Amino acid sequence: MTRVEEFEELRALLFAIAYRILGSVVDAQDAVQDTWLRFESSATPPRSTKAYLSAVVTRVSIDVLRSARVRREQYVGQWLPEPLLTDPYQDPARSAELADSMSMAALLLLERLSPLERAVFVLREVFGFSFPEVAAAVGRSEAACRQLAVRARRHMDAGRPRFEADRRDREQLAARFFEALRDGDVDGLQEVLAADVRLVGDGGGKAPALANGVVGAGNVARLLAVNFPLLARIDATMDRRELNGEPGAILRDRDGNVVGTLTIDVLGGLIQTIHAVVNPDKLGHIGPLADVWAVNRELRQARLPRI
Repeated sequence: MTRVEEFEELRALLFAIAYRILGSVVDAQDAVQDTWLRFESSATPPRSTKAYLSAVVTRVSIDVLRSARVRREQYVGQWLPEPLLTDPYQDPARSAELADSMSMAALLLLERLSPLERAVFVLREVFGFSFPEVAAAVGRSEAACRQLAVRARRHMDAGRPRFEADRRDREQLAARFFEALRDGDVDGLQEVLAADVRLVGDGGGKAPALANGVVGAGNVARLLAVNFPLLARIDATMDRRELNGEPGAILRDRDGNVVGTLTIDVLGGLIQTIHAVVNPDKLGHIGPLADVWAVNRELRQARLPRI
């Protein structure tokens, strides 16, 4: 097998590792490309290609995350991970575990960890690497990695229970949510929202968004019921898709260009959080981008009473 073939066989794994460490599709893709360049130029073949490439992509991702954290501290408004289109039928044996580890909620919890803790948690808890493999990947002793893993697990467990919702139940709840959203049905929305549900928007200062978020079933339901039915008036659509392993939708303008994404976090049979990403810097990998400011102006016009 050639080096190219070996690398391509592991590309999906390398991207999966990098994305969970970085929370950015673009940065993860760059980390994978950097890993290839190092592999291509290495003088001698590694004893284990998987171990070598996993170690390289992990160390590259740790370095990128350290610099990215400075940018995120200066971010305008709420920072959310870049949404990732996922295949609900890929790798069904591990789909629930993998989906949980890349949900918006999980990625935001991972932001609380140090870069090393995050890398160790991803390799050990998500992908099942042994501690010797984790130690080799992050360049720390096994004992140190065990301590990092314990601290990371404690932070993650304290932040949110692990995802256990049945896929069919979750999809039925999502169908009810999006139907009520389309119809502007306040009561229907409140039935599927947790009492303390949060609606969080990420515009990054480059698109209109809910900078401070909205909390409470009544507040969120009314806001959604007022605004989303207006999409039909300007010929915009909601394309139901799975994003980050969660039910979601891509909002598109009349030409099919991407306006933003919406994902719902389900726990305990109700929607706990709704994440809306409209920052164009985070959406280019999904498809051609709409002029979100123009769409917003059209929505404002659609709100005006018709004479």
